[in-house]
Amino acid sequence: MLDIEVIEDPAAAEASLDPIRTRILHELAEPWSATQLAGRVGLPRQKVNYHLKALERHGLVELVEERRKGNVTERVVQATAASYLISPVALASVAPDPHRFSDRFSAFWLLALAGRTVQEVGKLITGAAAAKQKLATFAIDGEITFRSAADRAAFAEELGVAVTRLVDKYHDGGAAAGGAGTVNAAAGGGPRGRNHRLVLALHPTLKPTGTSSTKPISAKEQDND
Repeated sequence: MLDIEVIEDPAAAEASLDPIRTRILHELAEPWSATQLAGRVGLPRQKVNYHLKALERHGLVELVEERRKGNVTERVVQATAASYLISPVALASVAPDPHRFSDRFSAFWLLALAGRTVQEVGKLITGAAAAKQKLATFAIDGEITFRSAADRAAFAEELGVAVTRLVDKYHDGGAAAGGAGTVNAAAGGGPRGRNHRLVLALHPTLKPTGTSSTKPISAKEQDND
């Protein structure tokens, strides 16, 4: 079982979004038979079997074992992953294109980059699993509180300079500057090197649920600090 599986097939995405099937996938983090699963989700076994067949047909559920009970063979199945993400590939004709925005201050560009990350890393995970190799990735996640919009802008500027300096130091072939203040570390690698995608993101955090508002602080609001 994978920790996360990225769904690219539109039909599989549609199947996974059904509320009953989503509940079934959640329960199938552990192997269960249709009879056992029916008791857990409160549905007749025949209806559970119907949904299981649909999920198995789209590769979201897999057979773990078959148990013989008298004249009946009981199938025990499990979800193929603990969690699922739907790739922009499933919406190919309307998927966001990072090249359409190319503005480092655009929230839409940030979403487009995030969508591309889901798409590319999903494919890499699938390829690494097929090759039985470990996929080398790295990520940083944290929060920072800025006293003012000016501090936020200064931080972004210094971060860009620092990243550009690191890329220039380690990029095999020399750093290539991308559009809209980006650093293109994925292009022009040396003959022995392996290209890697570099994405950094900075955005306001959402207020915790239960507070007076869940609306994030906008850039305009911070500018009034």
